[in-house]
Order: sequence, then structure tokens, then C-alpha cells
Amino acid sequence: MIFDKYLALWNLVPDGEPIITGTSQLLPVRYKNKPAFLKISIEEEEKQGNHLMVWWDGNGAARILAHADNALLMERAMGKQSLIKMALQDGKDDEATQIICSVIENLHSHNNQPLPKLVPLEKWFQELGLAAIKYGGILQKSFATASELLAKPQDVVVLHGDIHHANILDFKERGWLAIDPKGLIGERGFDYANIFRNPYTDWQLVTAPGRLARRADVISKTANLDRTRLLKWVLAFAGLSAGWIIEEGTEERRLSLAVAGLAAVELGI
Repeated sequence: MIFDKYLALWNLVPDGEPIITGTSQLLPVRYKNKPAFLKISIEEEEKQGNHLMVWWDGNGAARILAHADNALLMERAMGKQSLIKMALQDGKDDEATQIICSVIENLHSHNNQPLPKLVPLEKWFQELGLAAIKYGGILQKSFATASELLAKPQDVVVLHGDIHHANILDFKERGWLAIDPKGLIGERGFDYANIFRNPYTDWQLVTAPGRLARRADVISKTANLDRTRLLKWVLAFAGLSAGWIIEEGTEERRLSLAVAGLAAVELGI
């Protein structure tokens, strides 16, 4: 079994069923009689995220207890609160958004040197350029906006790259902490853009009239961001997300295109 090597290496006791995804394999374990997760990354992007988790050293992110090769042993979130539930069921969307902003601020404030291996934001958006040429429409507007932002970046920091409600968990006494980063470097405003597409499981909430504008108000105020520039990042990233999966015909693709369109309208583009 893929986990056996690390179970022996770190004296771990299995504590649940494996979780297998397309990018990693996870196993709930006990480490020194405390709950933890053993994560083995498969894709290169996930491996880069591992390095970033180690670099954060528990500041705004789950604490890494041990690491080797492509494997991480990290503390397990045992709190019962859920940002998805807050946003979808409890009528606390603004509160959930403010919590996410607080976590992002903590992540961005960590600046120890040397930096881990990171991917420049410009590299990601090269794919949007190709999609814009092929499909046109809103993707052209997204790419033009992304090009404008990337030409003159502001407040460059280490970026998580995949901030959303399911990637920030309740760690009880340690508070809300992030998991599963991509490992990018670029303008800090980018890390707030994906909030507008989430929770992506609820199309009606994400695209409800006035919701995008309200979130722009809450996030720009909480994170001290220029509202117009924030909305430009939303348009750019929503277009990039749609471009990645545009041929799949999924609900997530439709959602990304819808959010890009809403951001463009709010910007008057």
C-alpha cells in the first residue's frame, strides 16, 4: 500500500478510510495519539503546494508535523464549523467571507526567506490567452483585463492560489486555517478572486442578484483593496477558470462564465 512506507517512518496508526483524488491520496491517522492526515501528492502542482505548506510553518495554514519526498503529515481539522454551511445554510455569507479574508491576510503576512519554489501568476494566465483566441467572447475581455493587471502588479506576495470555502477549515483552538495551496507568486488581490465563485455547489447563491456587488463591498473593505481592481481580478480569474474546462460542458464551467459576465457588467465593460 502506498501509505505503508510513511506509516512505518513516522509511527502512524491508521484512523479512517483513505481519500483518493486525482491529485493526491490521503489517510486519516493518529500521530503521537493526536489526529493527523497523511497526504501523498501525485501531481507536480500538489508537490509545490506541499513545499509552501512547510514554508508557512502553521502561520495561517495547517501545521506540518513531518514531511519527506512527496508526503506530508499535517494536523487534522477537528472543529465542527464549516464556511460552506455558514454561507449556504446559516445566512452568514458576509461572516464567512470576512473569515476567509482574515486567513488570506495571515498567509500573505508570512514572508520568511528564502521563498519556496513558486509559479509566477503570469504563467497561469498564458492559458487564458490561448483560450481567448480560440473561443473569444467574455474570455477575450478576461484576458485583456488580466494583461492590464499583470503589466503593473501591486503588492506582490506569496499566493495560496486556490482560496475557497472548502480549503479553509476549522481547527478549533488554532482557528480557521488554509489547506491545499497551489504555490504562486503575484499580486495579493488575486487570492480574493475565487471567493466570488464559491461555494460553487450553489449556482443560485453565487449568481443571485446583487451578491457579487455585495461581496465586492465586503472584501474590498475587509482586505483594504481597491474595489475596481478587485473586480478586475474576478473577471480575469473567472475567465481563466472557465478556459481550463470550457470544453467539458460542466456546471462549474457555466458558473465561471456567469461570474465573469457579472464582474464585467459591474465594471461597466
